[in-house]
Amino acid sequence: MVIYLPGDQREPEPEPQPSFDELTPREIVAELDKYIVGQAAAKRAVAVALRNRVRRQKLSAELAEEILPKNILMIGPTGVGKTEIARRLARLAGCPFVKVEASKYTEVGYVGRDVESMVRDLVETSIDMVREEKLDEVAERADQTAEERVLDLLLPPSPPPPPPSDAQFPSAITTTDAARRESADRTREKLRAQLREGKLDQRMVEVEVRERAMPSFEIITNQGVEEMDVNVKDMLSGLFGQQKKKRKMTVADAFEYLIQEEENRLIDMDQVTRLAVERAEQMGIIFIDEIDKIAGRESGHGPDVSREGVQRDILPIVEGTTVNTRYGMIRTDHILFIAAGAFHVTKPSDMIPELQGRLPIRVELSALREEDFVRILTEPKNALLKQYAALLETEGVKLSFTDDAVAAVASFAVQVNEQTENIGARRLHTILERLLDEISFEAPELKKKNVKVDAAYVSKQLADIVKNQDLSRYIL
Repeated sequence: MVIYLPGDQREPEPEPQPSFDELTPREIVAELDKYIVGQAAAKRAVAVALRNRVRRQKLSAELAEEILPKNILMIGPTGVGKTEIARRLARLAGCPFVKVEASKYTEVGYVGRDVESMVRDLVETSIDMVREEKLDEVAERADQTAEERVLDLLLPPSPPPPPPSDAQFPSAITTTDAARRESADRTREKLRAQLREGKLDQRMVEVEVRERAMPSFEIITNQGVEEMDVNVKDMLSGLFGQQKKKRKMTVADAFEYLIQEEENRLIDMDQVTRLAVERAEQMGIIFIDEIDKIAGRESGHGPDVSREGVQRDILPIVEGTTVNTRYGMIRTDHILFIAAGAFHVTKPSDMIPELQGRLPIRVELSALREEDFVRILTEPKNALLKQYAALLETEGVKLSFTDDAVAAVASFAVQVNEQTENIGARRLHTILERLLDEISFEAPELKKKNVKVDAAYVSKQLADIVKNQDLSRYIL
């Protein structure tokens, strides 16, 4: 019997993350194995691609410029881990990462998203990443400065004494000033101690806040809604300026607001932008999903014409071009592109030859079997059974699963995938939601807090639905 309790899985401290530069391809695969079951070929391919980026950084600038990333095409049915591999890879490497759907883009001249917007999204992601890193660096200084400003609000500094009209007793005046300052310092330190203990959180103070008085509007042009809108807002923010007004808020809210204000003041956004642009150009990863939906070249009518147009628009981005963004021109030569598609109806050779040539590494992801479902339910660090057990433990319910229950859930998932539509591991979500619906609903009122799910319970909850194919199409 195997029991999965969140208390057993809870770790006192997060594991130290190894440095990306130190990870070998084998270690990269081992890190991916913690979250993704199987698909060894795909993991191996992305691990080598990632390691080659580290190798490239150690070369001379002249030679490194010539080495282009080897883009990857993942072929496999939905729900087998294509997106998750790319997402975990980006987190592991600390790279800017965006996931886009090829079907969202249209050929130039049609209404819809411009393919260049994927590069703009990547740069925005990179800006956010670098800004967060810089915020961590200045957090302590911002906290200290904000604390002093809150204390100034609670105890305004006393004005300097007026110059004495009679300077016959300068020593007495100096002594009085020193005593006054010493008393104010003692009071300030008392307030500081109370502030840190949270005793002053609900006291009201008046804070000067900045407000941006700017009308809200949107402009649609052939440049693309998202880009033109941003540029116009940036331009007009300077025209309207920032107004200041006093607002009453609690000390706790004022402290948070002032910390943010100090963080923004301490961060050099020009440096952030420069680093972010460089990181996006050299380390960015763009995951293009549903690439098979725009494949197809034979037909000369209907939507296929636009599909080929989208491919031709994507081609220069993947090939290496320069894209205009609000942060300047961005080169896409060294961005790693990972494309993925099920290719049920079409095949990779249906793409235009130029785009095929820009995706030299092909990996095929295998469909999931019943034993894979069992491993997905139990092995990964974020396994579904661990997630449900942790959620119910917040209600005081100790949820456990027997081995035969796990096997039954996996078996039902395979059956439903075969009978209806094969959506891979995503089927486990719908199966488990249906299985645990009653327990989740009754959890707060349950008197018996130890709940064990066995094969009999799984059959009771799911067997009738799985047998009735018409019903399972709607419910599972």
